[in-house]
Amino acid sequence: MTFAPTPRPAAARPGGRRRGALGPTIVVLVLAGILLMITAQVWTEVLWFDQLGFVEVLRTEWTTRAVLFAIGFLLMAGAVYASLQIGYRTRPVYAPTTPEQASLDQYREMIEPLRRLVMIVAPVVLGFFAGAATSAQWADVLLFLNGGEFGETDPQYGLDLSFFMFDLPVLRFVVSFLMAVVVIAGIAGLATQYLYGGLRLGGTGDRTTPAARVQLGVTAALIMLLIGANYWLDQYSLLTKAGDLIQGASYSDVNAVLPSKRILTAVAVLVAIMFVIAAVRGTWRLPAIGVGLMVVSAIAIGGIYPAVVQRFQVAPNEQEAESEYIQRNIDATKSAFGLEDVEVVPYDAATEAEAGALREDAETTASIRLLDPAIVSPSFRQLQQNKQYYNFPDTLSVDRYQIEGESRDTVIAVRELNLNGLGQDQRTWVNDHTVFTHGFGVVAAYGNTTAADGRPAFYQGGIPSEGSLGDYEPRIYFGQNSPEYSIVGAPEGTDPWELDYPDDEAGGQVNTTFPTDELEAGPSIGNLWNQLLFSLKFGSEQIMFSDRVTEDSQILFDRDPHDRVQKVAPYLTLDSRAYPAVVDGKVLWILDGYTTGDMYPYAASRPLDDVTADALTATSDTIAALAPQEVSYIRNSVKATVDAYTGEVTLYAWDQEDPILQAWQGIFPTSIEPMSEISGELMSHIRYPEDLFKVQRNLLTQYHVDSAAEFYSGQDFWRNPQDPVTESLLQPPYYLTLQMPGQDEPTFSLTSTFVPGGNTDREVLTGFLAVDAEPGDADGEPREGYGKLRLLELPRNSTVPGPGQVQNNFDASPEVSQNLNLLRQGNSTVVSGNLLTLPVGGGLLYVQPVYVQSSQGTQFPLLQRVLVSFGDQIGFAETLQEALDQVFGGDAGVDDVQPGEDAEEVPDAPVDGETPEVVDPDETTEPTAEPTTEPTTQPTTDPQAPAGDARGRLDAALQDAQSAIQDGQAALAEQDWVAYGEAQERLQAALEEAIAAEQELEG
Repeated sequence: MTFAPTPRPAAARPGGRRRGALGPTIVVLVLAGILLMITAQVWTEVLWFDQLGFVEVLRTEWTTRAVLFAIGFLLMAGAVYASLQIGYRTRPVYAPTTPEQASLDQYREMIEPLRRLVMIVAPVVLGFFAGAATSAQWADVLLFLNGGEFGETDPQYGLDLSFFMFDLPVLRFVVSFLMAVVVIAGIAGLATQYLYGGLRLGGTGDRTTPAARVQLGVTAALIMLLIGANYWLDQYSLLTKAGDLIQGASYSDVNAVLPSKRILTAVAVLVAIMFVIAAVRGTWRLPAIGVGLMVVSAIAIGGIYPAVVQRFQVAPNEQEAESEYIQRNIDATKSAFGLEDVEVVPYDAATEAEAGALREDAETTASIRLLDPAIVSPSFRQLQQNKQYYNFPDTLSVDRYQIEGESRDTVIAVRELNLNGLGQDQRTWVNDHTVFTHGFGVVAAYGNTTAADGRPAFYQGGIPSEGSLGDYEPRIYFGQNSPEYSIVGAPEGTDPWELDYPDDEAGGQVNTTFPTDELEAGPSIGNLWNQLLFSLKFGSEQIMFSDRVTEDSQILFDRDPHDRVQKVAPYLTLDSRAYPAVVDGKVLWILDGYTTGDMYPYAASRPLDDVTADALTATSDTIAALAPQEVSYIRNSVKATVDAYTGEVTLYAWDQEDPILQAWQGIFPTSIEPMSEISGELMSHIRYPEDLFKVQRNLLTQYHVDSAAEFYSGQDFWRNPQDPVTESLLQPPYYLTLQMPGQDEPTFSLTSTFVPGGNTDREVLTGFLAVDAEPGDADGEPREGYGKLRLLELPRNSTVPGPGQVQNNFDASPEVSQNLNLLRQGNSTVVSGNLLTLPVGGGLLYVQPVYVQSSQGTQFPLLQRVLVSFGDQIGFAETLQEALDQVFGGDAGVDDVQPGEDAEEVPDAPVDGETPEVVDPDETTEPTAEPTTEPTTQPTTDPQAPAGDARGRLDAALQDAQSAIQDGQAALAEQDWVAYGEAQERLQAALEEAIAAEQELEG
């Protein structure tokens, strides 16, 4: 008997239903994974904005983007889909049998199985790209819908400037987008009609079916109407175009190009009508003639005629013809960049230094900043870093503080966390994200004086932070070098595990816990869902499994002040600098925000990234590079702060008359606080922004002239000098306290210089620019005079040396170079500081600090000399007072001021991390420890040596100088400041003896 095998259930068969379900399951899992990853990015952003109180910004932006995406998607996808469907549904039932159609049959057969898919997928893909392009215009669209009037009109059409700033950019985009939609949809319809026989290229008789003719005719008519719209808008864009001479419409533009645009608009409309007629009547002859007419008109009217006018009417009389339009450009540029009220003062600078010349400028001279914030960072690190896991930025900040009732220029920095300072074994997830969570304290030093041995004179520093700034919250959870993310907070009663600061008395360190029950610094991750999302966001599964992530935990991320402000105010362009300030018991990062535009009629435009680049931005690790952006309008409309402890972001309306800011205030009514909310203490630390000043100084190289004739000749154009120290890029502007001619008292200012422009390397000074950067200390109201630009114009035959010439004079001076060469001997390196320019004594005074540091091993600069120049006179001494007296006949007229004597000076932080004691302000600020390094050689110069033995005295003095340098380096290595000071005194005595001996030999 034979038995048939029992058939397997279908589900159990190999390749049966179970296997068939595997594919869809994988697809579902993949889609679920993608959705989860998207959710991790989107929802964590929502949590971040919600915690900061700016969720309306995210909601408004995302809603606007979504609506615009939908509009762009539907327009493009709908138009392409409709064009494809029309082309297919109106195809002829029987196409003529021709060789052309026979070859197309093969393609039709190939496409037919995928036709329906293609007709859906193609519009969707194109629609996706169109939607993305449309959504990117969200900011312009919101301004278009919410922008008010500027209250000023353009000089050509008399339209309010809001049309150009708010309306024209959107109108141009709409026309360009619709043009793309119609062209792409037209190509899709054309290809479909050709593929299915509605359109033939060869053969006899009609080459189009009636349906194809209507489709193509209507498409062509729409394209011509949009071309006409483009021509119409071109007449307004003429006022913002870049020309050879100026920005904006020139004589030939107004008298030739503008009429041609209007004529071409009419021609385009006429041709569009011809295409509609052709679609109905069935002949293409009329629109073909129209297109030819349009091409000829575009060439003759739009190209040849303006060129003829320019060549034969304008060029021979260009200065007179263009005068009106140049003046428009000058006036508009000054208005758009805040240059209308520049106070221009002729300044016949003296070049001969006379005794007592600085007597009337004694206060300015005493405030000259000798501490270069771009050089002294290594000194801050060596003397105040305390532990390897702390750090200071390469470029420090300049501010001013009231110390003992006196406003003092200050170099200040935040002691931030530096995880790279930890050893590799310590770089665990627990340490990186739960233990080392914050930096600690600020360090501040007087800008205009140093300690006896050339160190910065700190009046705030140490750990715990001590000094003249009083009590404040020192913990820095948010800064420019914070970790990617940190997890803070713990249940009540839990032993703290966040390292607060090192302390030998507390067993090596003091720990803390961020009070998440009282404050919010980041989104909560106290539930499993948030932990999962943040684990995916940062790729750290430890977030889900660590016991240190509790129901009280918060996660801190996006901690850089620039990033935080840019996210909550995406409509602002931020200044490249964020600087710290101790305000109302907190450490705040202060940033400047700009509203900008690129469609201001007749105003010159400038690329922000180019004009704000200088020698300092190229080397700093904390100055953010600006994104490429052309602007023809800029306002410092917002002052922003970021709390270094909680991360709270506050935006204050600064330029409340700015129409662009007013529009954004209407869009985000709860995001920006009024100026009246600025406290007096915060006001005292606000300053005039650097990037705006850089743009203005760049424009003033040309736009310091007032008349069209001067501008046209260009003979008085200037340029900003190169940095004389680095000899690369531009010299940066400098913050310092000074009193400009016409001012009643010295104020905190931002300054820059000018030298001749054109093809010349002549480095005489042509101008000096300073802006009043001091807003005062009143609540909610800046001091009168803040933001005032003052420009000193030197005579055109001036011989006052510019920064490059002064640096050359310093380098070429035999006495200076000899002294510097002596300082360079051994293992020492000489570092030149910033070259400051001050209008004092009826002329221009240059001051440059000179630092000395070891060329190997432990390196940090110490101020050792000061260079001074007035006219052609040079002073070079240990102190500013001595250098000034050398230049001004032995008496500069300035008392020897020792700033900071009455204020508390903070000692240096020991390198082993011990907590420094604060020096009693009533006691001396000099270290009391006995020197640990004995001089290796006693002075060999015999004061009783015969005067004729100059050669021997010179050799002996050089030996003494070398010995003093070696002793000083040894003392530096051991942090023995008493020994170092003694070595510097011996070095100075040896140098003076060497100079005297050499002069005797030369005599």
